[in-house]
Amino acid sequence: MLTAIIDYESGNLHSAEKAFQRMAAEVGAGEVVVTGDADVVARADRIVLPGDGAFPACQKALRGHSGIYDAMKHAVEVQGRPFLGICVGMQLMASWGREYEDTEGLGWISGEVVKIEPSDPSLKVPHMGWNDLVIDHAHPVLDGIETGAHAYFVHSYHFRVNNPAERLAHVDYGGDVTAVIGRDTMVGMQFHPEKSQANGLRMIANFLTWSP
Repeated sequence: MLTAIIDYESGNLHSAEKAFQRMAAEVGAGEVVVTGDADVVARADRIVLPGDGAFPACQKALRGHSGIYDAMKHAVEVQGRPFLGICVGMQLMASWGREYEDTEGLGWISGEVVKIEPSDPSLKVPHMGWNDLVIDHAHPVLDGIETGAHAYFVHSYHFRVNNPAERLAHVDYGGDVTAVIGRDTMVGMQFHPEKSQANGLRMIANFLTWSP
């Protein structure tokens, strides 16, 4: 069993690597590697796409590594390999990103990524720190996670999902902010599970043992 965390030069992946390796060892989920090698992505049993920064820059960087991009799309779209997008990696699953300029996403989850606009003017953007998850739909990756569980967020834009069934969890930040999305073999988390202590580690373990 091999889990590939894609390195396309859009974020520091050290903490994610350590968290995934730790949980893979605990649940017997095989090897976890951080890789920029398309061949490794192509043969991976599970794929994780992190991302830090702006949507257009991350999309440009990912598409710029054409071998990785094509290998990832084939693995997820054709072969149905389990996929997890984290932070901007989740946002890239959208139809469109509206940050700075309109940028086409992967189109795996219908919707758009737009700026957070809290109804309470005292709430600052970026949305940074701990917030309480509200579970909208049960999912194997959320097993053992209940409404009220804490997760750690750092973002200024959020995913406005077109199909409510594909929004698995949200948080309140002067209005609903999507926290977890998913359909078929794909799931995405706006927060950083590797920085979300016990809850985040539980979700990582769930993903590593998920059999869609």
